[in-house]
Amino acid sequence: MLGHNAKRPGAEVLADMLAGYGVTHVFMVPAVLRRTFAEMERRTKIARVHTHGEKSAAYMADGYARASGKPGVCMAQVIGALNLAAGLRDAFLAHSPVIAMTGGRDPKTKFRKVYQEIDDVPVFEPVTKMNVTVDEVSRIPDMIRQAFRTAVSGAPGPVHLQFRGNEGQIDLEEAEMEVLVEEQFARVPPFRPEPQSEHVKRALDILQKAEKPVIVAGGGVRASGAGRELIALVEALQIPVATSLNGKDVIPGTHPLSVGVVGSYSRESANRCVTQADLVCFIGSETGGMTTHFWRVPKIGVPAIQIDIEAESLGRNYPLQASVLGDAKAVLTKMLGQIDKTSAARRAKWIEQVAAMRAEWYAKYKAHLESESVPIHPARICYELTHHVPDDAIVVVDTGHAGMWMGGMYDLRKSTQSYIRSAGHLGWAFPAGVGAKAACPDRPVVVFTGDAGFWYHIGEIETAVRWKITSITVVNNNGGGNQSKRGFDRAYGGEQTAQARELWTYNPMNFAKLAEDMGALGIRVENPADIAPALKQALAANRPVVIDIITDIEALAPVAVS
Repeated sequence: MLGHNAKRPGAEVLADMLAGYGVTHVFMVPAVLRRTFAEMERRTKIARVHTHGEKSAAYMADGYARASGKPGVCMAQVIGALNLAAGLRDAFLAHSPVIAMTGGRDPKTKFRKVYQEIDDVPVFEPVTKMNVTVDEVSRIPDMIRQAFRTAVSGAPGPVHLQFRGNEGQIDLEEAEMEVLVEEQFARVPPFRPEPQSEHVKRALDILQKAEKPVIVAGGGVRASGAGRELIALVEALQIPVATSLNGKDVIPGTHPLSVGVVGSYSRESANRCVTQADLVCFIGSETGGMTTHFWRVPKIGVPAIQIDIEAESLGRNYPLQASVLGDAKAVLTKMLGQIDKTSAARRAKWIEQVAAMRAEWYAKYKAHLESESVPIHPARICYELTHHVPDDAIVVVDTGHAGMWMGGMYDLRKSTQSYIRSAGHLGWAFPAGVGAKAACPDRPVVVFTGDAGFWYHIGEIETAVRWKITSITVVNNNGGGNQSKRGFDRAYGGEQTAQARELWTYNPMNFAKLAEDMGALGIRVENPADIAPALKQALAANRPVVIDIITDIEALAPVAVS
């Protein structure tokens, strides 16, 4: 108990607490909390992963958190704090529990033009749930507890702790401190708030009376681990499911009731289904612009119900006939105990229509998915990944065209597979995949990115090699960021000039050779028949791998249907 403890350095306490919360890796650019890192070596087994940039350190922590459900930890000294903050933006948008620690100003030298120093704290405010300074060493234990508590509770999200001293030298100071760890807050979710029974009954009654309902399952279903309950409910009631990108892995894409990802980076069958539904039930979705194609799929005014763990999300964008506040798994479990399976009969015709939508989509894109063309069509990569990614794999996907191709064209086959995607920041996927593999070393991790995204943090190949973090990165290498092609065509009045391509194209690059030069395995693929063998080789390699696939720069992902 406090008052009966010998004085201890903050570094010892911080190292012991991180270990107590189950942290296995810290991602950082050094010259921050140096003594703490020394104590980690002496007292724990925490890996101190030194990266080539603060932003990629934040992305690695984010991938670690999303893959494991445990908070990912990243650190930077004061001069790198803003780079770290930029990396938290994706975690904030995706509700990922990341704990960022930085050095900060010392009151003794504030306003004296200390080298490299500005007030960084305000920059973290819009990208965190909690943004605080640790100015007294004795506060380290309670502030660390509050950081973990905040990061994983409710809708998860990043937190920021700024430690006094440009390198966080406060950890050298001593005080009477107790290493008290709240294990309940070591992962998501720490609580499962139970819904009010009358709210569940009203929502279920409306759902069961609908003849053409659809469920839109978001990232909240994933965070709650409620995929099994969702599938049990929709199978019993015969209701199709569309997902957000964040919720893509809550139901296999091959399930007959799955219509795919809805919204902007979507599958046509999902948008058609949601548009034609007579009731939309949002579960664990913020009903934001990406999931609803900017509130056109479905249109505002459609009969809707919503289930969410955050009260302020309920009814934000769609007027509701019923709303339920609670953890997704808890709500669905209660619904399963009250369902009327006979109500499924009234949806038989609707399910036939949904099956036709699914079949029509596969028929429409069969030629692209199975294309033998050279350069390779990107849809063929998605097709090969669908069929050859292991049953326990974690697939990590970038934004931009990578997000469009994989969101629409890739199917998870098993509930044991995971899918994690960038919430909007190009270049996120490769370092996030390194973090995901660090968190889950026994699961295959396959990253899908384009050359535009891969260039952002390409130096982290060396980090993965140095730390023997064996993620596999598939690069859709077409020599440009060709998602921009349509936009520049519009800007030029219909068709851009040849010179305009300099705005979004690159010099040719052999990423396989570059990877080899850094110590990874590089595999160059120029023929679609070689994709599956390359993936098989990569999975057996037991080292970081870059599969460099040469694709058609003229191939554009399908745009959303509304």
